[in-house]
Amino acid sequence: MGEKLLFGTAGVPPSAKSPTTEAGIERVAELGLGCMEVQFVRGVKMNERMAREVGGVAKKSGVKLTVHAPYFINFNAHEKEKVVASQERLIQTARIASLFGAEGIVFHAAFYLNDSPSAVYVRVKEMLKETVKLLRAEGNLVLLRPETTGKGSQFGTLEEVLNLSDEVEGIAPCIDFAHMHARTRELNSYEEFLALLKQVEDRLGGQALDHMHIHLSGIEYGKRGEIRHLNLRESDLRYVELLRALKELEVKGVLICESPDREGDALVLQETYNSL
Repeated sequence: MGEKLLFGTAGVPPSAKSPTTEAGIERVAELGLGCMEVQFVRGVKMNERMAREVGGVAKKSGVKLTVHAPYFINFNAHEKEKVVASQERLIQTARIASLFGAEGIVFHAAFYLNDSPSAVYVRVKEMLKETVKLLRAEGNLVLLRPETTGKGSQFGTLEEVLNLSDEVEGIAPCIDFAHMHARTRELNSYEEFLALLKQVEDRLGGQALDHMHIHLSGIEYGKRGEIRHLNLRESDLRYVELLRALKELEVKGVLICESPDREGDALVLQETYNSL
């Protein structure tokens, strides 16, 4: 994944000359950022030919690509057909992502739906094992990255994400610090950020910190957790302390900014990090 932490945007920067993925990649490179997360959140609207073209542009621009899978994934749905459809969406995302050279796919794995977290964990784990097996049988090596989620109703605590990453081959974490801050209403100091990163290292080994996938933005939250993403400076998230912890442990990989002003905040994060 390269020798450093790359900063980039969730989706095409608004200042790109057109809303296409290719124009987004070129704009990310012009801004001096290093990565972009292709947003398939409303569905995988890219065919194989387009995917190969996107891969060519990314390679030429030196921009690393990752992907966010569709939101409509719930491996704990109570209707079998919804679980099957969730798996198909993830596999479809992985097929297209591998064509343009993405290393990882971020997704929200499930909702608890009043089931016990331990029962949901077992279901999610079995489905992911099967999904990875199907992908590997096709020769697809893309990593599936369940994301830490922002609400208590959503599967995706740090522990759940780390356990899956530890127990299932082909699974790695996406750590969304804004979501975790909103969900716990803690995790907002240098010491806490450092402790979390050390927890990742303890569970998954040093290579996990060399290949991190991080999401970050400002966040508004209430009793039930996340309400909406904010720009960094409108939020109480202590992003400078997080960047200090990332630098201290020499964390590498990608940091994707999901603020409303994603390119502005991605540049703020990159400049702040470089100045520490």
